[in-house]
Amino acid sequence: MRRVAIVLAIGAASLITAAWFYARAAADEAYDRLLLGAAFQMSENLIVVDGDLRFVLPPSAYELLGLARTDRVFYRVLDPDGATLTGYDDLEPAADLSASRQGPVFGNVVYRDAPVRTVTVSRAVSVAEGTGWSYVVVGQTTDAREALASELTTRATILVAIMSLLALGGTTLAVRYSLRPVDELGMALRQRDPQDLTPLEVDVPRELSPFVTSINHFIMRLDERVKLLQRYIADSAHQIRTPLTALTAQVSLINEDKLAPEDRRHLERVRNRTAELARFTNQLLNHAMVIHRFDSTQLAPVSLNDVARKAFRSAIPITIDADMVVSFEPADGELTVLGDLLSLREAIINVIDNALRHGASSRLEVRVLRSGDSGVVEVIDDGPGIPEAEWPNVTRRFYSNRAESGASGLGFAIASEVAAVLGGRLGLRKRTETEPFCVFIELPLASEHS
Repeated sequence: MRRVAIVLAIGAASLITAAWFYARAAADEAYDRLLLGAAFQMSENLIVVDGDLRFVLPPSAYELLGLARTDRVFYRVLDPDGATLTGYDDLEPAADLSASRQGPVFGNVVYRDAPVRTVTVSRAVSVAEGTGWSYVVVGQTTDAREALASELTTRATILVAIMSLLALGGTTLAVRYSLRPVDELGMALRQRDPQDLTPLEVDVPRELSPFVTSINHFIMRLDERVKLLQRYIADSAHQIRTPLTALTAQVSLINEDKLAPEDRRHLERVRNRTAELARFTNQLLNHAMVIHRFDSTQLAPVSLNDVARKAFRSAIPITIDADMVVSFEPADGELTVLGDLLSLREAIINVIDNALRHGASSRLEVRVLRSGDSGVVEVIDDGPGIPEAEWPNVTRRFYSNRAESGASGLGFAIASEVAAVLGGRLGLRKRTETEPFCVFIELPLASEHS
């Protein structure tokens, strides 16, 4: 529309300029006719009496020029000898007097500090000295013709401005109506389910058909890529987890009684490294699963109590130390968040698992509570906690300040990504003399979130 407005502005300026030239020409033509008529009437009143040239000023000539009330009129009549018969002696014609013998001669001069339009006409007369040429020069100031040209230009400008505004408004409506199918196409794309990778079936004008065809081609390619990714994740989970499970089982079958103390230490290292590799592999696959699910799954209302309870049961191993005190405390009321059940459970599991492996020494507590318009899942342990200087880094992938313990650095990264996608956050609360260390996931409640 800006470009259309610029084009219309240029066109309007061109039309107004043309109208100004036309108005000047029309005003000059109209007043030149009056000026010429008055000059002809004056020349016709040149008479010869007893061989002498005489001039009688006709009242009709002044009446004709008097139509322009704001102008002043000057005239000069010259006899065949070039002497002024009557009129203003210092009124000079715009061109040589002899040029008027072929026809009236118009010109512009400055007379008495005012622009004056003049016309010179000639007439052959017979006097006592013989036949000669007499001349009539009539001048008129240009105020009236300038006013007429200005009025015509103003009217034309108003008309062009109105037509330009009407054209701009009509173009706006036409463009808006023409682009409505594009909005409808965009709305159809925005409202599609992320899992729906079927071709678009939208009724669009013929001009948009290539665009829809390209979108459908891209959707088909994307569908193929997503299927390959799903197949890759499934194959990876099977091909990696199965050997690791078998390796763990084989290691557990080794009879330690027949091993030397040094060999037992090596076996214990192999067992620990195998467990760490299995855990790290599971986290990598779970991370890929979480990313993929948010790209392809529609969010739905989820009970925060239920998902936290399921995560608690999955994360606490059966073989946990008998001296470890673990507890789960749900919220008093029902807390519903908008999310994905599997991804949110995986996030909570990672936080609990991190607390079990690197924090809790004798106590671990999982609590669900309400904080304003948000639901919070707190994982509290009696460990030393994470130093505040490390808090900005704990959500980075593969970052860990416990390199010697085999930490993967993915647990908090998964939990943080899930919380961020659901409009919440992963936070930490430092340990004090009265409060233990706490890692929490805060999510907006479904009613507030929507």
